[in-house]
Order: sequence, then structure tokens, then C-alpha cells
Amino acid sequence: MIPGGGQPNMQQLLQQAQKMQEELAKAQEELANTEIAGQAGGGLVTATVTGAGELRALKIDPKAVDPEDIETLADLVVAAVQAANENAQALQQQKLGPLAQGLGGGSGIPGLPF
Repeated sequence: MIPGGGQPNMQQLLQQAQKMQEELAKAQEELANTEIAGQAGGGLVTATVTGAGELRALKIDPKAVDPEDIETLADLVVAAVQAANENAQALQQQKLGPLAQGLGGGSGIPGLPF
């Protein structure tokens, strides 16, 4: 309900939207600089990604290297990268979820892309 029954103050709405966009951009930048790890094989393979999903590092324990079984190592690498990306997505949801909901979750402002 709008106090006084008048129309919403468009300037105020736009300022709120701009502030939320700035907060979202800041959170996205923080995520891009945050590194998240994921493991497979009980820690034999560890992948590190940014909050934006960019692979930054891959550590493979020598125990995981078996020249007779390269397929298992490849599976462990894939699983570690997937685990790291899932952890990154969880962090994204935690950091960006409330902001994204504030922007697009029923803002009710026609014509705005959020």
C-alpha cells in the first residue's frame, strides 16, 4: 500500500533498483574473486573454481595416477570439477539469491529487465 494513496515515486523506485543492481554487481565481482574447491576420490583429486565457475587449479594425488587405468583418473577429475562447480553454484545462490529476488522477484515494474 502506498502511503497517501498516491502513485509510487518513480525516482525513488529507480534509485532502489539502481542500488540493488550495484549490490548485485558487487556480489558478482566478489564471487568471481572467490575460490571454491571440490573433491573426488576421497580427496585424491581436488578442483578449484571461482564463484563464477572458472577452473583455477587442479591437484591430483600421485596415488590416483595409474597408467593402466587412465579412465578412472579422468572420471575423478570430472567429478572434482563438478563438485567444485556445485559448491560455487551454492555460494552463488547464497550470495545472489536475495539480491536477484529483490530485483526480479515481483518488482512489478513493467519494462525493467529484472
